[in-house]
Amino acid sequence: MKQLIKQPWLHQPLTEILFILLPPILCLLAIVLFPAVFASNKPVDEQWWLILVLLIDVAHVYSTLYHTYFNPVHLNGRKFLLWLIPMLAFVGAYSVYQYSPLLFWRLLAYTALYHFIRQQYGFLRLYSRREHHSPHWHRLVDNVTIYAATLYPVLYWHLTERNFNWFIQDDFLHWQQPWLKSAAFALYIIILSIYLVKEGLASVQGGRINIPKNMIILGSVISWYMGIVYFNGDLTFTLFNVVSHGIPYMALIWIMGKKQQQQSPKSMNNFLQKMYRIPLGPLCFLVSLFLLAYIEEGLWDVSLWQEHTSTFSLFHKFLGTMQNATVGIWVPLLTVPQLTHYILDGFIWKVRKMNV
Repeated sequence: MKQLIKQPWLHQPLTEILFILLPPILCLLAIVLFPAVFASNKPVDEQWWLILVLLIDVAHVYSTLYHTYFNPVHLNGRKFLLWLIPMLAFVGAYSVYQYSPLLFWRLLAYTALYHFIRQQYGFLRLYSRREHHSPHWHRLVDNVTIYAATLYPVLYWHLTERNFNWFIQDDFLHWQQPWLKSAAFALYIIILSIYLVKEGLASVQGGRINIPKNMIILGSVISWYMGIVYFNGDLTFTLFNVVSHGIPYMALIWIMGKKQQQQSPKSMNNFLQKMYRIPLGPLCFLVSLFLLAYIEEGLWDVSLWQEHTSTFSLFHKFLGTMQNATVGIWVPLLTVPQLTHYILDGFIWKVRKMNV
């Protein structure tokens, strides 16, 4: 335990190991142990959709509420921003969707991609926040490596036909440039090699190895390369993409809320104080996210997708008249939580403003 204490943990080492650092590795382990389940031609069926998309991907969007709108300190500190962003998100989404639905989904896909990439960089910076003694070039190598770990697979995706999409078919652009794919892979290997050499030299020279930072790098390489490049299946991509992003994010929200409750309980309202204090707090936290995600997806299904009628039978029974006539309003409106989550994420995790 002494070694764990020396590491730059945010607050709860065991929780961080299990729910922030290990998810990509556990995804790979599951695929290795059960290859038939995750074969390339396996679609995301109803059961997997419920677990991965509804209970993780959509649910993690609403976890932002606990760090912003539900938290008096953060709400009062950014009240104007927190109410302005959803309104602007709707206006922007509505305008683009009326102009071109394909452009709407394409812009949303690239916005989501940017958000996913920046989350990995954010975790890297959180776990590197105490490396003030390290040379500047060490930080530069770290930054380049985390971006290489995420951007190379994305570039490969743009240069190679894949059996999956982000939201809808053709939401990402594609072009054929074999030379660029080869050059990008060579650069990718060089960058990862430089990072390994840098970490090896730091260890030999007596520097302390930053375990969580290195696991963030390793997890990013595993989830992005394996999910996009090595495997070519909708289910494997969704597993790596959703689990490696959504679970760590929800864990981070819980950890920081728990830390705030312990250090400054009076800064929270009674609801949050009780939730972070009671043994069943994590379950209450997750159930609230699942409920909000279920409502959103029910509205999505009845207004647009109509792919999970059995799961959302009540929505189809009482709102079955929501058809193409209102889709131009419902799509931008239902995108507001997602867009707000993407935008707010760029403001709420500034290390210098966090007590970590």
